[in-house]
Amino acid sequence: MSNNIRILVVEDDENLANNIAAFLSDFSQVDIESDGLSGKFAATEDVYDLIILDIMLPEMNGYDVLKNIRKDKINTPVLILTAKADIDDKVHGFNLGADDYLTKPFHREELLARVKALLKRSGTLADDSILRIRNLEVNLNTHETTSDGETIALNGKEYDLLVYLLQNKNTILTKDQIFERIWGFDSDTSITVVEVYMSNLRKKLRPSQNDNLIKTIRNVGYIFQDETEV
Repeated sequence: MSNNIRILVVEDDENLANNIAAFLSDFSQVDIESDGLSGKFAATEDVYDLIILDIMLPEMNGYDVLKNIRKDKINTPVLILTAKADIDDKVHGFNLGADDYLTKPFHREELLARVKALLKRSGTLADDSILRIRNLEVNLNTHETTSDGETIALNGKEYDLLVYLLQNKNTILTKDQIFERIWGFDSDTSITVVEVYMSNLRKKLRPSQNDNLIKTIRNVGYIFQDETEV
């Protein structure tokens, strides 16, 4: 998945660094530096959304890298990744400005959870429970749909349809795909219901000027797309 999230991994274990990069590449672009000086230079000269920083590094240790980038007013979230598990080491890292600490060896699922938590905390990564496009938001927990804070009243199937479109924005969806997902092929209604609900959804999005997000692909289906993002 292509996006603008950038992560810097400063780790001298080549295999580990490459594995981390591969694991995080689904939602981010990952750069790797294998020594402290190169890591410090990259962190200060480029813009990253997160830095994953080992402590035991050649040229300059991770603590000094962290100390220097904070001194240079680089406020990028830093996740310390190290085999040093002593509480004093952790406290020292936090005192220097670290945002989180993960001890080796670790499960990659825990690394992913910590990375996403830091990105959400900084506002870089949207909360998984909120779907957004333009000024339109859908809260998957409360089932509330809003535009600039104003509630848009949707019935059950209209809400389900909007969520499906948002989860597949910029992707062409055929009428068959939509019908199967929202109503199911064993439904007693006909596939023409897709056009009816799509029309109703457009009308409800019109006051917020988001009705043009739904585009008809003649003889194929629909695409939910903000052309300013393409």
